[in-house]
Formats: sequence, structure tokens, C-alpha cells
Amino acid sequence: MNIKVVYLARLREALGCSEEVLSLASDAPTLGDVFAVLRERGEPWSYELGEGRAVRVAINHEVVATDAVVHSGDEIAFFPPVTGG
Repeated sequence: MNIKVVYLARLREALGCSEEVLSLASDAPTLGDVFAVLRERGEPWSYELGEGRAVRVAINHEVVATDAVVHSGDEIAFFPPVTGG
């Protein structure tokens, strides 16, 4: 299955790309599985998307937890949390 992955703000800069199409072997992976596939690429992916890093994720423009199920054709956006005043 294929999903569109979008990287925003500092992640776009650190990873050197703004978006890509990612092929996944599983028919119903979770967002945690997507993180694992990307981290397997090594640096800078493993650092920027690593445990404890401040990264939010949205599936089809809705912020979700890492146990959310990903479906073919979904758009996954990775972005840093935003604060305001």
C-alpha cells in the first residue's frame, strides 16, 4: 500500500525533503509502524523521528496518536508542536 508523507517546518529542513510516497508492506499498519520504517533509514531520520523527540502527526489533517491505523492513500504529516502566546 502507498501513503503520502509530508514533512513540515524543521523536519523538512532536517530531512531534506518536503514530501514523498511511501510504500508499506502491511495492509493495516499503525502510525507506529510508519515511524519504525522511517527510523530504519538511519540518520537523520532515526534522530528527528526518534523516541522522545517533539513530533506531532496528523492523518488526513487530523492529529492522531501513534496507535492510529493507516490506510492506503492516507496523507501523513509530521510536524513539530507549535506554541503561541
